[in-house]
Amino acid sequence: MTRPIITEQQILDALHPIVDPDFRKSIVDLGFVKNIAINGSDVSFSIELTTPACPVKEEFQNDAHARVSALAGVENVAVNMTAQERPAPGSVETAREDVLPGVHRVIAVASGKGGVGKSTTAINLALALQKAGARVGVMDCDVYGPSLPLLTGTHGRPQTEGKKIIPLEGHGLKLMSIGFFTDDDSPVIWRGPMVHGLIKQFLTDVLWGELDYLILDMPPGTGDAALTLTQNAPLSGAVIVTTANDLSLIDARKGLAMFQKVEIPVLGIIENLSFFTPPDLPDRKYYIFGEGGGKRVAENLGVDFLGEIPIDPQVVSDGDLGKPIVLSQPDSIAAQSFIELASQVTRKLSKVEAAAKSA
Repeated sequence: MTRPIITEQQILDALHPIVDPDFRKSIVDLGFVKNIAINGSDVSFSIELTTPACPVKEEFQNDAHARVSALAGVENVAVNMTAQERPAPGSVETAREDVLPGVHRVIAVASGKGGVGKSTTAINLALALQKAGARVGVMDCDVYGPSLPLLTGTHGRPQTEGKKIIPLEGHGLKLMSIGFFTDDDSPVIWRGPMVHGLIKQFLTDVLWGELDYLILDMPPGTGDAALTLTQNAPLSGAVIVTTANDLSLIDARKGLAMFQKVEIPVLGIIENLSFFTPPDLPDRKYYIFGEGGGKRVAENLGVDFLGEIPIDPQVVSDGDLGKPIVLSQPDSIAAQSFIELASQVTRKLSKVEAAAKSA
């Protein structure tokens, strides 16, 4: 009996019904399917996604494997999941190769004011991206109140290689903070030019290596340090952290306006400390600081609302021990909220990059 001849077009036709939920187009039409190889009854191909942290990566892989396996004559299928190594040519990430070379995407996590859980959001977002398969670093940009050493339980003075600084590592993340260079009880009393110089040094003199994402834990507010970062870091996008109360929302608007003024894409607003669910009443949500404030601001300002992070005492207690909730309690509501946040951020960033590429 003659074995059916398998063609590349048959494979593409089989994969065509798989649609990217963000771009709403077939992965074939988007050019994601690459390196098709046919050897008798054995078929292999790659699906190149826009980010290694793509939230539908496993779904795509399983669906593609099943569809091609169903073709007559196919016995073995190998689906290799890859990701684009660099953003679109001409985008902001490739505009300044002397700043953060090897870092593919830079995401600022910002807030208009302190005390809204920005640093906790930044570190858990970084870990959620890492869990999805990305190489991630975190730069603590708050010179006056560095929190990265505490939140990660990482301590020690970074080594140097020539004139470059080697970041420390904690929980598989590459880390940099002024807190690694100072004693816990030593206040940092610096004027603006010194802060400006340190931030520029962290951007140009740290050997980050190859990273898919560098998360910038921005200083609170819209002062000199924040402006220095927006003007010197090749930012791919920004996430604004707020709580639902009116004062935080007013400041969140200011932070959003700062990024828009310097033409940095705002990926969306995240509402932290959004609600409390008692352990003995898992179906209840108590909105202590008000309900829906973050979503209303996002709608009013025309940006995406990325979701709610609940109040969970474990986030604070585990964070103080250097064990972020995404690692310490991965199945908790709070951890799952951060994981969903990472999914929303990567999907929004993919859209921003696609728009830049087609512009």
